[in-house]
Amino acid sequence: MKILIDAFGGDNSPKAVIEGTVDALKENKDFTAVLVGDKEKLDSLLKEFDYDKSRVEILHAPDVITCEEEPTVAIRRKPESSICVAFKELKENPEAKAFVSAGSTGAVLVGATLKLGRIKGVNRPALCPILPTAQGDKRVLLMDSGANADCKAINLFQFALMGTAYAEALGIENPKVALLSNGTEDEKGNMLNHEVFPMLKQAKGINFVGNMEAREIISGDIDLVVTDGFAGNIAIKAIEGAVSNLMKIIKGSIYSSTKGKLGGLLLKSNFKELKKTLDYNNYGGALFLGVNKAVIKAHGSSGREAFKAAVLQAVRYADFDIADKITEKLSMQDSGEEKAE
Repeated sequence: MKILIDAFGGDNSPKAVIEGTVDALKENKDFTAVLVGDKEKLDSLLKEFDYDKSRVEILHAPDVITCEEEPTVAIRRKPESSICVAFKELKENPEAKAFVSAGSTGAVLVGATLKLGRIKGVNRPALCPILPTAQGDKRVLLMDSGANADCKAINLFQFALMGTAYAEALGIENPKVALLSNGTEDEKGNMLNHEVFPMLKQAKGINFVGNMEAREIISGDIDLVVTDGFAGNIAIKAIEGAVSNLMKIIKGSIYSSTKGKLGGLLLKSNFKELKKTLDYNNYGGALFLGVNKAVIKAHGSSGREAFKAAVLQAVRYADFDIADKITEKLSMQDSGEEKAE
């Protein structure tokens, strides 16, 4: 399979993108990396690396869409940008299975929707990242994490369907789905929650367990958290900030005394493991669910390790056939008494 990679997307591109891609190629032998960007610049940079040249291709794209540009306008005015060229290839080439970018989130989402196309029946695609939890190896999905700030009930309903299909593809049996709210009681929440709650309760193919509070997102008790992109984005950034600051507080406390330094030395391996578990760099990016092929939006500040994880994530998800699984979930609603609308 071919994995398309936006070589000039992200704060640390193109160096970190190339480094992460080369590392991913060495770890997984089952794909060809197609770097999308300025060919002359990429050829020059690749000379610094040792890699299997038969598994790397370059798709020339002289332009770059920046985060300062208005996404819809940029997608239309820059057909030769790395994002637009990549989506054209992804749509037209059956060997191209996925696209990874750390570039402009808006441009990636608009490009995926307009150029690649939505799965039939999906009203709005959404971002679904994987987050660590307090239960070790267990993970939680959060959908939407920023693609749709304003949503209707049908959107959240479909987020639950798509997220469930994704969780099942990851090997989670009968994933528990909860609606993010300001309390666990059924009557809690805003007008949007009140409207979608009974829809989720009646839905086929969804193991809906009710409302949940934000403090339980990374508890490990829930497999999929459903919310609008506004609340979801705030939640995920709050979690990232809390984790980052917690690690700083722990480090500061350890180095504040001789006793702390000795204890920290004894627990050094434990802290390393904790940091690894909580570090988003190890989880790749967010899958853009609802479009016809796998699109991974990596963190804009992704470094070498984070981009490697995102590429390996794309290779894995390309084989999931999530589009078919989502279509199946949608048809279950249409064929039964319970309707999505």
